Amino acid sequence: MNQRVRVAVRVEGIVQGVGFRPFVHGLARSLGLSGHVGNDTAGVFAEVEGERDAVEVFLTATRSQCPPLAVIESLTATELPPLDGTSDDEFVILPSPPGGEANTLVSADSAPCHACLAELADPADRRYRYPFVNCTHCGPRFTIVRGVPYDRPRTTMAPFPMCGDCAREYHDPANRRFHAQPVCCPACGPSLRLIGTSPAADPLSATVDLLRRGRIVAIKGLGGYHLACDAADEAATSALRDRKHREDKPFAVMVSGVDDARKLCEVDSCAADLLTGRRRPIVLLPRRPGAPVAAAVAPGNRQLGVMLPYTPLHHLLLADFGRAIVLTSGNISDEPIVHLDTEALTRLSGIADAFLTHDRAIHVRTDDSVVRTFGGREQLVRRSRGYVPEPITVRTPFPRPVLACGAELKNTFCLAKNRHAFVSHHIGDLENYETLRSYTEGIEHFRRLFDITPRVVAHDLHPEYLSTKYALDRTGAELVGVQHHHAHIASCLADNGEAGPVLGVAFDGLGYGTDGTLWGGEILLADFTGFRRLAHLEPVPMPGGTAAIRRPWRMAAAYLTAAGVSAPALRERHAAEWQAVVSLARGGTQAPLTSSAGRLFDAVAAILGVRDEIGYEGQAAIELEQLADPLERGTYPVRLHGEDPILLSGADLVRSVVDDQAAGVPAPLVAARFHRSVVRLITEACKALREATGVGTVALSGGVFQNLLLLRGSVEALTEAGFRVLTHSRVPCNDGGLSLGQAVIAAHEPRA
Repeated sequence: MNQRVRVAVRVEGIVQGVGFRPFVHGLARSLGLSGHVGNDTAGVFAEVEGERDAVEVFLTATRSQCPPLAVIESLTATELPPLDGTSDDEFVILPSPPGGEANTLVSADSAPCHACLAELADPADRRYRYPFVNCTHCGPRFTIVRGVPYDRPRTTMAPFPMCGDCAREYHDPANRRFHAQPVCCPACGPSLRLIGTSPAADPLSATVDLLRRGRIVAIKGLGGYHLACDAADEAATSALRDRKHREDKPFAVMVSGVDDARKLCEVDSCAADLLTGRRRPIVLLPRRPGAPVAAAVAPGNRQLGVMLPYTPLHHLLLADFGRAIVLTSGNISDEPIVHLDTEALTRLSGIADAFLTHDRAIHVRTDDSVVRTFGGREQLVRRSRGYVPEPITVRTPFPRPVLACGAELKNTFCLAKNRHAFVSHHIGDLENYETLRSYTEGIEHFRRLFDITPRVVAHDLHPEYLSTKYALDRTGAELVGVQHHHAHIASCLADNGEAGPVLGVAFDGLGYGTDGTLWGGEILLADFTGFRRLAHLEPVPMPGGTAAIRRPWRMAAAYLTAAGVSAPALRERHAAEWQAVVSLARGGTQAPLTSSAGRLFDAVAAILGVRDEIGYEGQAAIELEQLADPLERGTYPVRLHGEDPILLSGADLVRSVVDDQAAGVPAPLVAARFHRSVVRLITEACKALREATGVGTVALSGGVFQNLLLLRGSVEALTEAGFRVLTHSRVPCNDGGLSLGQAVIAAHEPRA
C-alpha cells in the first residue's frame, strides 16, 4: 500500500515574479496533493501531503518543469510527520509573511512571451493593442520592483488597483496570470499619452506619423526614455546626433524581427538566439554593404548595434512604422539615461520634438545591454537590462558581505554575500553629478533589495576616482584597495568559475599602478589572493596627461620620439603645437609615464591618419580595427627585453608602422600587421613567462580586448602555443566587469 507522507520544501533562486507559486499550485492539485505554497524573503516555501509516489513525482517535476523565467539554485525537501487526517484536501497559496533577511533573487525584465503577443494581435481579445500586456512568463520585473518579497504592493504597479476581470484572472489557478503581479488591462492599467504636439486620440498612431515626418520622439521604455527617429532618414538621424551632442558614437537600431535584422547585418544562429531571447540586448553585428540605414547612424563603422522589440509598445510601434528606427538612450552625452517623467520633459526638451510617455513609474533606471558573439557564445559588452539583477554565482562563498565600488568609466558596482555577486546595471562614467547620484541611489536600492550590509568595501587604488572617494567616505566597514588590472584578471577568473593562478593579460586604457604610474599593458601572475607584475609594455610619456587621451596625436608624438622616427604628415597636421608636445614627451611633470596598450593603439591610429582627436572613449582604436584588412597575414618583428619585469617594446612596432607607411604600404595592411604583431608580442611574452612560472593558463581581460581582431588572434595564437585561454562571457572585459573582480579579491583578503 502506498504510504502517505508530508514534506516541507524550500526553493531558492529566481523563483519570485516568474509564476513559480501558481506552477507549484497547479502541479500539486494535478497530483492530488494537499498543502500550501508561499513567498518569503528567502524564496519559495511549500508543504505537500499525499501518497509517497505522488510526492516524489511532485519533487521531480518541480525541478524539471518549472516556469521559463525560473532559475532553481537549490531545492531541499524535509520529511515531516503526516497530519493524520487533520488536513483538508486543498492546496492553497499563502500570503507573504513579513520580516526576515532577504535572500531571494529578483528576475530581470523579460520580453513579451508568445501568448501575450498573440493577445496583443487579436482583435477579439480585451488586451488587443494594449501596450502593457504581460503575464507570469514575461514583462517588467527589476525596473518596477521596490522591495521583496515580490508582490504588487512592492512594485510601481501598486497605484493601479485591478479591475474585476484582471482580479479574476489573478485569483484563477488555471489562468496564465495567476498571481502575476503586474497584471493589468486597458480598464485598470497604465495608459499612453503623447506630449508636445496636438492632442491625439491614439498616441501611438500619432507617434508613428511624427517619425514618418522626420521628427525625433522621446519614448518611455522599461528602464528609461529612449530617443527615436527613422533610421533611414539622414536629416533626422543627423539632427538627433547634433541635438544629443554625440558626434560619432554609433546609434542602436531596432527592427521588428530577425528577417529585418538580416537585411541590415549578417546574423548567425548564435546572434539570432540572442536577438530573439527573453533578454533582448543590443547585438553588435557585421553590417551588410548597402544596408538601408542613414550614414549618420553608425558613421564609418562596419558593425551595427541591432535589437528586437522587448516591450509590447515596441512591437506595436515597429509593426505600424514598418521599418527600422534608431532607438538610443534618452540623455545628453555623458549623462545617465533619464527615467523620471519630470526630468525627461526638462532634460530632453532640447532634443525631442514630442514625448510618448505613460503613467507606470520606473523605479530603477536601466540602460539596454550590449552583447556580441565570439566563439559561438555571447560576450557581454554592457551588462544591464535583461541580465541585471540576476547574480553571478561564485565558486567560494563570500565570508563577509562585500561592496565593490567599481571604476570611474563604464562603472558598475557589486554587492555580494554567500555565493552571489550582484553586479549592478550599467551606471556610466562617474564624471558628473547626475551619474554619481544614479550610482549612490543604485547602491542603496541593491543593498535594501538583497538585504546586504557590507562589512568589506573594495575600491580602486586611483585616489581621484569618484568611486574611490565614495568608498573612503564609508564607515563601519573594512576598506580594501584593489589594483585595477588585478581586478580585471580576477573578474575573468570569476566569470569562468576558475581560481587561478593564471598569466593574466590585462590590456586597457589606464589604471593606477602600485608604483604610482599609469599601467595598461600588463601581464600578471595572478589569483584571487594577489599578483606579481611579470611583464608590461615599455612606458612612454603621456604629453599633457589626460589631454593625450582625447587627442591621440599627442600619444603618436610620444611614441615617435621614443622610437626615434618621424611621421611628416602627422607633424604637418599639428605643426603649431608639435614642438611643444614633443618637449613634453621628453619628460616633465605634465607627461606621466604609462604602459597603456590603449594609448599604443591610439598612437598608431593617429600615425595612419585614422583619428587625431576622439569624440568618445576608444574611438581611435575602434576605427583602427575597422580599417585593418582581415585577410592580411604579415607581422612586424617584436622585441622583449629585461627581466622581472620583462618589457614589451611598443616603440619597435611604431617604428615598423612608420617604415611601412613611408614605403607606401596601404594603411589597411599596416593596421592589420600592427594588430597581428601585438598578438605576437603577447604570445611570445606568455611563452617566456610559462617557462619561468610553469603556468599554462592565460586570462585575457581589459577594454582593449573588445577589439575582436586582437581577441581572436590572441586566442588562436595562444591556443596553438599550447595555452589554455580564458575570456569573458558573463561580465564585460572592460571596466563594467571590474567590480566583480574587486569583490572576489576583497573576499580573499585576510581579516584585519
